[in-house]
Amino acid sequence: MIHTEPNWKSYMVETTEPIFTPEQCELISKLGRSMPPQKAEIGLGSEGEYNTKTRISHVSWIPFNKPDSIPMYKKLENMMHKTNKRHFGFENMAIGEQAQYTEYPEGGFYDWHMDCSLVMDKEPPVRKISMTLVLSHESEFEGGGLELGKPGHIAKPKQGHAIFFASFINHRVVPITKGLRKSLVMWFGGEPFK
Repeated sequence: MIHTEPNWKSYMVETTEPIFTPEQCELISKLGRSMPPQKAEIGLGSEGEYNTKTRISHVSWIPFNKPDSIPMYKKLENMMHKTNKRHFGFENMAIGEQAQYTEYPEGGFYDWHMDCSLVMDKEPPVRKISMTLVLSHESEFEGGGLELGKPGHIAKPKQGHAIFFASFINHRVVPITKGLRKSLVMWFGGEPFK
């Protein structure tokens, strides 16, 4: 089941039931931690840079072909297609990038940004739908809400729940004031915007 915020119409959809169980969230976290970690960079591709004034977090990338990742990707792709059909209506959507496992420690944050550029992204696939899924139990950290719009709705999903939103929406992860926030981030792409 999914829930759309009335003020955002179809640009922000939050699940009302978890996509993954606590056990599955732990398995995904272990898989993410088993991949080579790196400091999170700002920007796409080889042009990224590490900037602690904009973002403090650590990331790793989950390969498509790991035995534990294949069912995860299938489930998320199915959920994306269902959400896209009911709310976004973008054409020819698919998973185009590996999932990003992200850890925000105490003091960690990600300042305002968009996941795509409407001016620069002219070649398919263009990021159109972004997803953040919280892997930590909500009691394990404080702060760390996902704020969409500037200023806008601050969502703090429970463990296993996700938020799907249009990649062109300005958003940020507010600072973690206590604990560790673990999340899974994905981008789904399609043809350039018309």
